[in-house]
Amino acid sequence: MKENLRQLRERGGEGGGKGVRMAGSGSERVAVELCKGINGLDKVVLRGPRGSSAEVYLYGGHVTSWRNDQREELLFVSTKEIFKPPKAIRGGIPICFPQFGSNGSLEQHGFARNKFWSIDTDPPPFPTTSKSFIDLILKPSEEDMQKWPHSYEFRLRVALGNGGDLMLTSRVRNTNADGKPFTFAFAYHTYFSVSDISEVRVEGLETLDYLDNLENKERFTEQGDALTFESEVDKVYLGAPTKIAILDHEKKRTFVLRKDGLPDAVVWNPWDKKAKTMTDFGR
Repeated sequence: MKENLRQLRERGGEGGGKGVRMAGSGSERVAVELCKGINGLDKVVLRGPRGSSAEVYLYGGHVTSWRNDQREELLFVSTKEIFKPPKAIRGGIPICFPQFGSNGSLEQHGFARNKFWSIDTDPPPFPTTSKSFIDLILKPSEEDMQKWPHSYEFRLRVALGNGGDLMLTSRVRNTNADGKPFTFAFAYHTYFSVSDISEVRVEGLETLDYLDNLENKERFTEQGDALTFESEVDKVYLGAPTKIAILDHEKKRTFVLRKDGLPDAVVWNPWDKKAKTMTDFGR
């Protein structure tokens, strides 16, 4: 059976922590809690009013868990993941910045996923109806400036809606002293937890042009009614719609992705052959 995205297994070694914002009265659960995760790394746990939750590691500004109201894990994190900097975390939602893939002079997907982010104690105003959210910020170090000589503030808000929806909002501010503009690439490299990948289909990308990274970025047009998986896939869909759906027939579950300000969509699945060659990739 061809599978690569499995439900995250139970993990130990997580300590206690303290609540940093309450959802309401003392009888309610802590909406936001700062505590220790695997290998003592700092993480923030977000909790919804009906059982949903999310976990965000400050290392990488990385969402590693998202559970619905039934406590079902919706993201994949490799069981072989060691959570040991400076290696990036495999799975969850890595932040790719200021480069995506190998399209530039920096390391794969840039350096943001390999940096320790800080909790933003004074974020700019941002409307929200959720009480369960955290604001993070990343600024360049001297080492970063040597590799990529641009000054910036990258602000990330991770919010858990009252209905269990997970919302990520990113804002990048140019803080160059001379105001000189710069260009960058950015992506949420989300790993969704699904059952048998051959039972999964993606809707919303029909008739779009895409660049096939397995064919030297040659440009093609999607022909099917929906995208299905029969082998390795690595495609960049150009001008993707704001709504995309991932249907998992075996789990009878549908992920609905809504995006704004991100024009393209990447669909990647290593299939079993390539997955076996990746030392940090496991169920």
